[in-house]
Amino acid sequence: MGFMIEEAKKAALEAGKILLKHFGNVPRSAVRKKARNDFISFVDEESEETIIKIIRSAFPDHAILAEEGGAFENDSPYRWIIDPLDGTTNYLHSIPVFAVSIALEYKNSLIAGVIYNPVSDEIFWASKGEGAFFNGRSISVSDTPILEDSFIATGFPFKNKELLSDYLKAFENIFQQCTGARRMGAAAIDLAYVAAGRFDGFWEIGLKPWDMAAGAIVIEEAGGIVTDCWNGSQYLNNSYIIASNGKIHKEMGEIIKQVFPSARLDAGFNK
Repeated sequence: MGFMIEEAKKAALEAGKILLKHFGNVPRSAVRKKARNDFISFVDEESEETIIKIIRSAFPDHAILAEEGGAFENDSPYRWIIDPLDGTTNYLHSIPVFAVSIALEYKNSLIAGVIYNPVSDEIFWASKGEGAFFNGRSISVSDTPILEDSFIATGFPFKNKELLSDYLKAFENIFQQCTGARRMGAAAIDLAYVAAGRFDGFWEIGLKPWDMAAGAIVIEEAGGIVTDCWNGSQYLNNSYIIASNGKIHKEMGEIIKQVFPSARLDAGFNK
């Protein structure tokens, strides 16, 4: 496992150099629209190519799922899940909240993850059964005992605005119960901050596996809990995620599932 996590860290750091090189200097003409409210530039692609090159050099037989299409599917029990630039909109507007996110599955279970913010030079990582770390030191989730005293992060369903009304109901109900909430614009950062105890909890709908995978394993190794909105384990498939220090998880889940009694798979963002 040590070699795998070291290669993931190496890939994240190299990709981070690319993100920093072009940060604040991406012309509008170099930005393309993938879908509604979903953008890409040559930076995303260059970052992904760099990550995949490093991963495939070390593990040529492993499968890969990457946001920008760099997929290598096979029957390997190992699969890398890669987001070369989480927080693209922030990045394109020169807002320094974005990250590289790399996770590894073994037989459909997450076993390693790395999240790197090159602007702050903060790297979070974890391996199954070995704990979670931030810039070389061990981290753990917060010990905030109740939702009333908690600080929560969330993300808007900006790609699926048909869900906005229901989302806002859930947000209002959560916000009424906690001390404060933030929307950072990069789910990988939100999840890393939960693992480090900066946030007590996080929830969002409409995410993709590459947005969540690395952060999920880091939180779990930091002592937290990650589920979908119905206390299940299908968040990578149904795109509804709640992550917390564990102490406030039940309260958050009860509030959110009142608004979302079941997964809206018909919305089309679970793929």
